[in-house]
Amino acid sequence: MMKRIDAPTAILTDIHGNTLALEAVLKDASDRGIQQCLNLGDIFYGPLDPKGTWDILRSHPMPTILGNQDRILLEAGPDASSHILAVRDAIGEEGLHWLGSLPTTLALGNAFLCHGTPHDDTAYLLEDVSSGSPQRRPCTDIDQDLQDVPTECSLILTGHSHFPGQARCSDRTIVNPGSVGLPAYADDTPPHAMAAGSPHARYCIVSPAEREWHIEWIDVAYDWEAAAAQARQNGREDWAEWLKTGTAQS
Repeated sequence: MMKRIDAPTAILTDIHGNTLALEAVLKDASDRGIQQCLNLGDIFYGPLDPKGTWDILRSHPMPTILGNQDRILLEAGPDASSHILAVRDAIGEEGLHWLGSLPTTLALGNAFLCHGTPHDDTAYLLEDVSSGSPQRRPCTDIDQDLQDVPTECSLILTGHSHFPGQARCSDRTIVNPGSVGLPAYADDTPPHAMAAGSPHARYCIVSPAEREWHIEWIDVAYDWEAAAAQARQNGREDWAEWLKTGTAQS
């Protein structure tokens, strides 16, 4: 297990069963000479290829935390939606057991991993969406959410919003790499849309520097038309549109 981030590291989150995007991101990171990755959760859920995603991750082990959609897969009963039951069946007992072994947060010496905020995997750390679109939260609110994080963690890594962003609050760097597998979506609690603006797969590379962290933002082209076709074939026209355009409306 990685004890701290002491070399350039690829940060992945919100894969959502998009095998095509995951393959492209891992290849891009490898081509750049990146030897270690971290995964911030929401790994399998979606109308794409959860089994293929599980097959890839079994051969590319990396420190990983649980996302809210991962948790929902674990908590689902026999009366869950057909989409959730289909994902559970696709990854099987082995995949579910692996999900059940994951922590909800993880401190790695100089870095702290959470899917949403440290105490709520359904909340956004960097964004306020009360207006219907993401606006940067003030540092006072971000600091309040991070008050229990170990002080030696100068880098905070978060996902969930699918919206790439960075903030500097109280000598900490907070980073959301954006989504590997779903560049946009709409939600109704409250009504809002998150949209990266293009269909690329996204991740970032973090590197320790003398005074602050260095962040490199990566957009990766892949066959998003094929991913959209998978979503459409599985009855999710909304996902198909989000995947092929990177845009959404609340």
